[in-house]
Amino acid sequence: MVITGIGAVTPIGHGAAGLWGGVERGQSAVRELTRFDPGPFRSRVAAEIDDFDARAFLTDRRARRLDRFSQLAVVAAHQAMCDAELDPVRDLPESTGCYLGSALGGVAFAEAQHRAFLGRGAAAVSPALALSVFGGAAGSNIAIELGLRGPSVSNSNSCASGAIAVGEAFRLVRAGQAEVMLAGGAEAPLAPLTFGAFALIKAMSTAAGAWASRPFDVERDGFVMGEGSAVVVLEAADRARARGARVYAEVRGYATTNDAFHMLAPLADGAQAARAIRLALADAHLQATEVDYVNAHASATPIGDRAEAAAIEAALGDHAREVAVSGTKGLYGHPLGASGAIEIAIAALTIDTGFVPGTTNLIRPDADNHLRLVDPRGVHAHPRVVLKNAFGFGGSNAALVLSQPQV
Repeated sequence: MVITGIGAVTPIGHGAAGLWGGVERGQSAVRELTRFDPGPFRSRVAAEIDDFDARAFLTDRRARRLDRFSQLAVVAAHQAMCDAELDPVRDLPESTGCYLGSALGGVAFAEAQHRAFLGRGAAAVSPALALSVFGGAAGSNIAIELGLRGPSVSNSNSCASGAIAVGEAFRLVRAGQAEVMLAGGAEAPLAPLTFGAFALIKAMSTAAGAWASRPFDVERDGFVMGEGSAVVVLEAADRARARGARVYAEVRGYATTNDAFHMLAPLADGAQAARAIRLALADAHLQATEVDYVNAHASATPIGDRAEAAAIEAALGDHAREVAVSGTKGLYGHPLGASGAIEIAIAALTIDTGFVPGTTNLIRPDADNHLRLVDPRGVHAHPRVVLKNAFGFGGSNAALVLSQPQV
């Protein structure tokens, strides 16, 4: 199974080239929140997308009918199709489908409509509300926009949603239930109540400016909320070969587990996250020693990063001290359910370019962290096999294995 197209709308750049340019520049997009007044909250920074106009891909009428969550997803899907050089009318078999993940769906739009309702009554509420708020809205809108008549599925597994969407789409293509799948995640959570809910449970950083998100650093104090979307085109390798497609990377294995422990805190020893990694490697028919790079979930929460480090060490054994590991959320914050999809796109581009991203804002790693963390500058290393981790509230663990294409 191969990735032949990448679409992305993120705070550091749009499209495959824009996203990768932002990764190579290594400049954080995190700053004080401007979407609304963060004054009432302990956390006051976020990673916002400033230069997004859905009308670059959609008609004015279509753009007005979609909330930001669906706009981000549909535009990323359009980009992925263009990048894969696929025409939705001419090139896609009827079995082509879409699998999209999101933690919160259209919650920000629902918040805005609730404020309108309280201020001006029911007549002020958009008729689009009922069709926009549910988690499956963005995936459905992608299917409608592109005419995808195959499996159309969504999931809401918190911050693991995007990675799980790509993994499950991979399984559908492998099982022969679809020849082509668009898969990824979208999130537009920057609204007062939603932002405040995460601030209330003290999950987000209270630091200021671009240094607020510090994966694996001893000074980290929580994640930074972001927004964004990424969609990849997955297709069978023989199909890609037959049409002469550019291939970024091959998806080799996938697995998911659950900690079955706590809604917020991961298992401290990372046991079930480690099991997901081992299962994904087994699914890929690869050994732990064959992993060259780990694109970590690395949300920059004190307990989360520590548990992930423990999971990587448990799953990879002695090799964990040799393999390159980095977390990239210091660049674009944590767009919740979209983060895994954005980072799968980054993992594929890492394989394609040979450049391993650095761990933004890393100055002093935890003393008990024995991983070989890539410094913020990144390194040219040409990894052949990349492991991508993603974790979410409720104990969700996902791991995917990507490699250099064999087509």
